[in-house]
Amino acid sequence: MKILAIDTSATAASTAICDENKIIGEFFINTKLTHSRTLMPMVESLLANTNLTTTDITAVAVNCGPGSFTGVRIGVAAAKGLAFADDLPCIEVSTLESLAYNLQSANGIICSVMDARCSQVYNALFKCDGIKPERLCKDRALSVAELSEELKSYDERIILVGDGAELCYNAMKELLPNVELAPISIRFQRASSTAEIAVQKFNDGEVLSAAELMPMYLRLPQAERELKKKMEEKKC
Repeated sequence: MKILAIDTSATAASTAICDENKIIGEFFINTKLTHSRTLMPMVESLLANTNLTTTDITAVAVNCGPGSFTGVRIGVAAAKGLAFADDLPCIEVSTLESLAYNLQSANGIICSVMDARCSQVYNALFKCDGIKPERLCKDRALSVAELSEELKSYDERIILVGDGAELCYNAMKELLPNVELAPISIRFQRASSTAEIAVQKFNDGEVLSAAELMPMYLRLPQAERELKKKMEEKKC
């Protein structure tokens, strides 16, 4: 088994290949270059440098969101294209769960946070005992203030991970002495974590066809929200 994993759900982008025992290779960039320009060259280079082709791949995994609407769309579209081309199954992974797996050797509460703009973050909480993160809530969108209030109920160490981690830390550090930032080397999405989750899902039969694979946005894109608001105003 070889899983090709993709993540473009925020500014950072990465791709990785793994089997059941190890990460075979991973590329990661965190620049302002658009994912539409960088993703496929990364995939092609990764395959070439691991001496593999798409015919060696068993399934394609992708972080389906939440995250940047454009980034999520690019990643899902790329995964669908690769899967269609070689008739491969797809595996959808939550960006927030993938972030938690960056810290699976930690102990405490892992607070995955992606900047959702509009004074909100995408968030999920996980409890980790140094082996595997255990989900405590579903993926959701909420304000930083609401999240801060909820985290007051935890006495354990709270580790913030994701591109919204610094935003939340700056807002919470005076109120929550047990909150800390994940190390910079593992603070952002890594396709290697996505791949690790995907191996478990593949073995459990949690796969989709390319046609079934869809983005997970949690809320409507801004253009759709504005259109919905205008339509509601016209009804009044």
